[in-house]
Amino acid sequence: MVTSLTTTTIPARAQTLTVLRYMNAREPILMLPGEDDGYGARWTLSGQQVQPAIAQYLMARGLIAETGRTELGARKLTLTAAGLRVREEGIRWWSGLSPIKKLKVIIFG
Repeated sequence: MVTSLTTTTIPARAQTLTVLRYMNAREPILMLPGEDDGYGARWTLSGQQVQPAIAQYLMARGLIAETGRTELGARKLTLTAAGLRVREEGIRWWSGLSPIKKLKVIIFG
């Protein structure tokens, strides 16, 4: 997916690519604070939960960055220039895989 990273360092590669593909200016990841209710932060995209490992990976690699807050205080995270580049590389990588290889990536990460 990324030439400078080994693909084994990317958590749930197929799901990570799906998250990147769905993100755009109108669909940021929302980081919902959760300290008050005893749970950790939660991330959503279009109302669906994003796995914490994926969201943390994207933030740690600088692929998403905060661009503001919602009226209710959730942090809006959108793709950075690096994130856009990784998304395009990931889409090219995925389209080059055979159906069997895609299935292996989905099952084994």
